Amino acid sequence: MVQGTGSNVGKSVIVAGLCRLLANRGLSVRPFKPQNMSNNAAVTADSGEIGRAQALQALGCRVPLSVHMNPVLLKPETDTGAQIIVQGKRFGAMRAREYGKQKAQLLPKVLESFSKLESDADIILVEGAGSPAEINLRAGDIANMGFAEAADLPVILCGDIDRGGVIASVVGTHAVLEPAEQDRIKAFFINRFRGDVSLFDDGMREIEQRTGWSGLGVVPWFADASKLPAEDALDLARGQGTGAVKIVVPVISRIANFDDLDPLRMEPDVTLELIGPGTPLPGDADLVLLPGSKSTVGDLAFFRKQGWDIDLAAHHRRGGHILGVCGGYQMLGKTISDPQGIEGAPGQVDGLGFLNVDTVLTPDKSLVEASGIHVATGASVSGYEIHIGRTDGPDCGVPMMRLNDISAHRPDGAVSSDGRVSGTYLHGLFTDDAFRRAFLAGFGAASDLAYQNRIDAVLDDLAGHLEAALDIDLLLKIAYAR
Repeated sequence: MVQGTGSNVGKSVIVAGLCRLLANRGLSVRPFKPQNMSNNAAVTADSGEIGRAQALQALGCRVPLSVHMNPVLLKPETDTGAQIIVQGKRFGAMRAREYGKQKAQLLPKVLESFSKLESDADIILVEGAGSPAEINLRAGDIANMGFAEAADLPVILCGDIDRGGVIASVVGTHAVLEPAEQDRIKAFFINRFRGDVSLFDDGMREIEQRTGWSGLGVVPWFADASKLPAEDALDLARGQGTGAVKIVVPVISRIANFDDLDPLRMEPDVTLELIGPGTPLPGDADLVLLPGSKSTVGDLAFFRKQGWDIDLAAHHRRGGHILGVCGGYQMLGKTISDPQGIEGAPGQVDGLGFLNVDTVLTPDKSLVEASGIHVATGASVSGYEIHIGRTDGPDCGVPMMRLNDISAHRPDGAVSSDGRVSGTYLHGLFTDDAFRRAFLAGFGAASDLAYQNRIDAVLDDLAGHLEAALDIDLLLKIAYAR
């Protein structure tokens, strides 16, 4: 189990790289995260959902996605509450305090999922969440030491030197843990070192002496990590390109499945500009893309609070194009109704009015992989749906996509009468090279990017990077001593 001295220390990327490294050595590897918190989810073949990081790690292992790779997924809906997904399906919604009291009851499901993966694997790489040093959360823990103890797993600890204070963070983690938990950690490594790693030799020795843990090594900064799909919204501001075609994305407060944007970042002819709260939408955009949302009604209010509705109307008057994906598609319609109070008080709100459609939020969730064609260009497209609600109206008579899943040639989405506003429920559409190439050609951009091949190559490079930096034989010795 890989735990960290804090959140965002690079655990997810490290585990993805180790998955590919060990798979390249011929081992049958599976990723596992007992509890994840993210609105960036992936759909599995059996119509469940897991955190996007585990989907990337499964790609590292070269295995299909399974709901058992991330049995508990928390999807924040407010600052204090989240939707709870258990083994891929909606379990309920809870406030943080309520979940804190209930999470221990989910441990049997977590152990069940771990056991199912264990039966098919030579090794499982388990990713912790946050830090085991958060001892105020230790009671009922299923994410870090609580799970490691229940499954009797050895632990290695990741420290991030890029944020500073790494010696204190590693030694401090040792200091606050109980003796049995200190003993469960067998080794540590340092991540994201810039420069000559030998300069930290004394630091490694100091940590080893103060903790009794073995040092696995120091991982140099891996610049291409920014090319891998992001799971954390903190990563949204990374590399946005300098191409002639400008795509603007307003960053709403509960943005979801924002890895939809990742392929656009890599396109040399595209500038992807992410607009934060309080900043107007720029007037020179070719396309404004409204992304997915975990709380459509709340994010629509947030959108208006920034004045982005006014900016979007001006963009459209200037002849600009608009695309809404999932929650963004729902916002572009005339109304959003929530008769059962799924996202708050029951009622109806006015949408932005760019599409002649209406949405009704319903408790049943659509979770399906899909493929088909983009109607305007005839290009093939593939992706997945993960949403609540049904959208209907006159503009649905000209769908954006025709999809093949349970219903052949099922229409999806809508296009406005002027052809400049489109909406779709299909996530992951830009990962499809054929669709992305045809879509960008409509704005005069050329594309020869093979996105999935690029991600696969980065994972291989990451595996080589870790092979050179870490004592992998010691890691395997620790794992197989279990």
